[in-house]
Amino acid sequence: MLAATLFLTLLGLLLFSVPIGICLGLATMIVMIFVDGTPPMVLLARSVVTGADSFPLIAVPLFILAGDLMQHGGMSRRIVGFANALIGHIRGGLAYVNVLACVFFAAISGSSPATVAAIGSNMIPEMEKVGYTRKFSGALTASSGMIGVMIPPSIPFIIYGVTAEVSIGKLFLAGVVPGILFALMFMLVARILLRNDVTVQESTTTFSGPGVWQSFKTSIWALLVPGIILGGIYSGIFTPTEAGAVAVVYAAIIGIFVYRDITVKDLPAILAGSAKTSGTILILVIMATAFGRLITLARIPTELAATITSLSDNPIMILLLINLLLLVIGMFMETISSIIIMTPILLPVATALGVDPIVFGVILTVNLAIGFCTPPLGVNLFVASSISKVSIEQLSRAILP
Repeated sequence: MLAATLFLTLLGLLLFSVPIGICLGLATMIVMIFVDGTPPMVLLARSVVTGADSFPLIAVPLFILAGDLMQHGGMSRRIVGFANALIGHIRGGLAYVNVLACVFFAAISGSSPATVAAIGSNMIPEMEKVGYTRKFSGALTASSGMIGVMIPPSIPFIIYGVTAEVSIGKLFLAGVVPGILFALMFMLVARILLRNDVTVQESTTTFSGPGVWQSFKTSIWALLVPGIILGGIYSGIFTPTEAGAVAVVYAAIIGIFVYRDITVKDLPAILAGSAKTSGTILILVIMATAFGRLITLARIPTELAATITSLSDNPIMILLLINLLLLVIGMFMETISSIIIMTPILLPVATALGVDPIVFGVILTVNLAIGFCTPPLGVNLFVASSISKVSIEQLSRAILP
């Protein structure tokens, strides 16, 4: 009764386009008021306070602000320039430059839509000039942008780490290989699709050692960010949360005093945009804490784990079912919301199968990240569509490969 009322209330609120953070809080409150045998309302207030009182959670607004400072500070433009100098001379090289630039920017932003916006605004117009269709360029940028939540620092990994109470540093490290594999596969698919495309012009640039060196020197301050963040974390100099503060200070200094693409007058708008994004996410996390506490007390995760494990004796088959479930959820729910809601439900199932919580965090994030590129939600598609001026329908078809 409790589980049915809770999830039906949540679904009803979502259908009325109520923000997901408010949905979680209202659904929890309604069940506590109207369903017998539920904890008192004080649990909601206590859960909200304890949910907000989290040191690792401070990393979220810090990395969001750092990403905004880096995007406005000209780092994305210089990263694209370096990637172009490195591999732009190859036929179809701008497609590879697009993917490689997304990898570089992912390592300094931690956000998939931010990666699409930063790299797409530079790459899509340039690719069109040499014969790439807007559909192809937009679809490639949207798909490559999902690497932003795999390569550390990743905001979804931070949210999962807080929700599942596991090491964020280990999650960052575990996301590197999947991110690189996705990048290589995107390059391979782009090569196959461009194999017989005669409209794409041969590269007019040639590889130049001095040119690469000059571009490297220009972009060195941006390329140092992943080394500073990850090196500091894994050497024990600072925690992932403190790494976010270091990234903010570094991005501000480079953007204002080195590259000089940011002025003091720009800072209020950048801070306001970051605060708006951070506030939305943090309300979601805080309300989800109460929601998660209620479903745990109702033994919903335990019962679901028992139900799923009873479907098959084969752990691989059960993991495949979980993967399919996450792919469908990712199509309809925003990634951070999905992580907050599904982690307390599915993590007990995964641990019952012997899956390490760190590994499951990567599985969860990668599957949900695909939702960035799939309608109807597809945040990356909307960002790429606004830049490329191609309709969502056309991009959805172009992104299928």
